[in-house]
Amino acid sequence: MNKEIHPILEGSFSQLSTPYSRWKTREVSIGGVSLGGNNPIRVQSMTTIDTMDTMGSVEQAIRMIEAGCEYVRITAPSIKEAQNLENIKKELRNRGYNTPLVADIHFTPNAAEVAAKIVEKVRVNPGNYADKKKFDQIDYTDQEYKAELDRIFKKFSPLVQICKEYGTAMRIGTNHGSLSDRIMSRYGDTPEGMVESAMEFIRICEYHSFHELVISMKSSNPQVMIQAYRLLVDKMIAENMNYPLHLGVTEAGDGEDGRIKSAVGIGTLLEQGLGDTIRISLTEEPEYEIPVAKSLIRKIENLKTYPAEETDKISEGEKVELKPYESQSVNAFIGTGFVPRVVIDYSKENLLDPHILNAVGYKYDALIDKYHMGDQSIDFLYLGDNLPSFTMPGNLKQIFNWNTWQNLKNKANCHPLIGFKEYVQVCQSQEFEKLDTQLNLVEIEFSDIESEDFNFFIPKESLVFVFKVKPEDSNHISKKFFQTLKNFDLKIPVIIKKSYKKEDFSGNWGDLMDVEEPLSKLQIYTGTDFGSLFIEGMGNGLWIDCPSIPVNNLVSTSFALLQATRSRISKTEYISCPSCGRTLFDLQETTQMIRNRTHHLKGLKIGIMGCIVNGPGEMADADYGYVGAGPDKITLYRSKEVVKRNVSSQNALEELIQIIKADGKWVDPQ
Repeated sequence: MNKEIHPILEGSFSQLSTPYSRWKTREVSIGGVSLGGNNPIRVQSMTTIDTMDTMGSVEQAIRMIEAGCEYVRITAPSIKEAQNLENIKKELRNRGYNTPLVADIHFTPNAAEVAAKIVEKVRVNPGNYADKKKFDQIDYTDQEYKAELDRIFKKFSPLVQICKEYGTAMRIGTNHGSLSDRIMSRYGDTPEGMVESAMEFIRICEYHSFHELVISMKSSNPQVMIQAYRLLVDKMIAENMNYPLHLGVTEAGDGEDGRIKSAVGIGTLLEQGLGDTIRISLTEEPEYEIPVAKSLIRKIENLKTYPAEETDKISEGEKVELKPYESQSVNAFIGTGFVPRVVIDYSKENLLDPHILNAVGYKYDALIDKYHMGDQSIDFLYLGDNLPSFTMPGNLKQIFNWNTWQNLKNKANCHPLIGFKEYVQVCQSQEFEKLDTQLNLVEIEFSDIESEDFNFFIPKESLVFVFKVKPEDSNHISKKFFQTLKNFDLKIPVIIKKSYKKEDFSGNWGDLMDVEEPLSKLQIYTGTDFGSLFIEGMGNGLWIDCPSIPVNNLVSTSFALLQATRSRISKTEYISCPSCGRTLFDLQETTQMIRNRTHHLKGLKIGIMGCIVNGPGEMADADYGYVGAGPDKITLYRSKEVVKRNVSSQNALEELIQIIKADGKWVDPQ
């Protein structure tokens, strides 16, 4: 056993953040492409073609490999698919492609045992490998629980022995939504239960001295996923293990939501030094997942390029507590207890026509001279020195530069943005009457809070910090900023601001992306930069500054990011699987069809699953489910409860809408 384990002297990964330093895991060889140890973070994806379609699977695998996929996963739901992996592998090798293949196993141990003799790695889900999920709640005595573990030992051990004999690696992949009834009965639907589900199987592998393991803790909820991985690492360290980690947000969805949700979950852990291979699960063609994953990895690797800049800010091994930042309320509008606020920059826009505010969520109706707000209407509009020629909506707060604000004749709903040094001058001169009585935003950088000038800083109840994050600053710097505020017993609300330039999105992804490349990269970068902060409850608002991206995209990205971190719900959430060879309908087309009819149902979570494997379990977080049950057959769920079985796919969406209406959760679109 590799004993070189990342030292944790105090606290744990689930409680603390440290400067970027990758957790040293043991190296696992997968068909000659090793991961863990000092190897780069590997990228993988999964085919969506029927595994029995040999040539279709081969052609799709080649597209994935040429896009940069380093491990190709293929579903093997039964023995016949497991056997056909040999034909797929042979054809790929004949064409000169030696990329390792991974068999994805769920309910069928005998299929796993066949596949383990063919491919380089098998993935098993401990929630359903040896258990049939009946959603039974059973009060196990300790003796009964041990008897269940003995049963699993006998069921799982043959696969472990085959993997040892054939040199096949294994991923033990826990999913939040498919925990066994045994785990659910004792631990509930919790990150702790996810960890124990994996540990039961890891301990069996260790008993057999089999260590070619990779572990994952997936969930469609980034909060659950992040906490589960952190707890897993804590648990492994306690039991002297350091197996490599496969990171992923399962059923992330498509487009903007899928990219941001994945970046929030995966990026947060990568920044903390956790993760050896990643898969971005998008409801898109699998080759489209690869450039997204590579961009996310490059984003994290860039942290290594700024060590000299940070040496005076953070020391080796310095730890920051991962606890929410509790702030006061300012103007009964921003602070703890209110949703995070969204800021957009209009300082260089031509403010002659009120219709320009349509892009920030305020629809102007010229007939009645009135604005209509939506669920994604922003809260603050930064105007700088730019004076509008029309009346602004009453619910939209305007921010002006300090000097311009002071000269405004009508300051109603208008607030100043004051530089840190300018505010310190106000404190030194005691000229607080110059400030706005309602709300004052003070721009501050990390260096300001450690400067001599901060000795003269006087907090006021009307203050809100606009914390400017430098391009080179890691999230650890931001977390240390919040920690320092807590150390000073300051409770000033904080809007986090980060600026991105056009050149930040340089580098060509080729012709794979079906969306505008800079926007897709912005979604990944902001998901990583802001995601881990809002997941931890650090931040009362966000300001994404990027002049090269259209304003409506900045607004959409801001709200999608807050939705992904579950800190502000503004739209329907779709938990849709990325498709695979088990899928029984066109997931991309179906997801778009359901989205078109239900996108206005704010806060509702709808699971769209291609088959029963990804059915009631994988969409555990959903309010309603649309699940493939057979050719042209759909089963509809309310949470984990089956409502209607074998509905024709032609009528299934209407039936789903009727169920939502019967529950009183439907509203007509405006």
